[in-house]
Amino acid sequence: QLQASGGGLVPAGGSLRLSCAASGRTFSSSAMAWFRQAPGKEREFVGIIRGSAGITYLVDSVKARFTISRDNAKNTVYLQMNSLKPEDTAVYYCAAKNGVGFTTVAPEYSYWGQGTQVTVSS
Repeated sequence: QLQASGGGLVPAGGSLRLSCAASGRTFSSSAMAWFRQAPGKEREFVGIIRGSAGITYLVDSVKARFTISRDNAKNTVYLQMNSLKPEDTAVYYCAAKNGVGFTTVAPEYSYWGQGTQVTVSS
């Protein structure tokens, strides 16, 4: 029900925009999040967009460089990533949960995309 896309290989300082397209149901009034998992590391929360008002939160390590947005007409959430660093290299996953409650805990998200690889070269 969630399809993530937009990953790729970029040099440090570059930009990418990830997309997460939902199908089968609408998540426009739900909470949707981005997680990432680097090789050998646990999956980590990156940011969230909640409810029809689109309230966003990003973790400190990315909040000056990344932006989360949504297009309800397209049932799609975006993660705009600027000034990318090699440490941003990971598989990025989008996730959705019922309701608009804030959580950074992966098991609390019921719906997951397949992941898209982001590689930032130094």
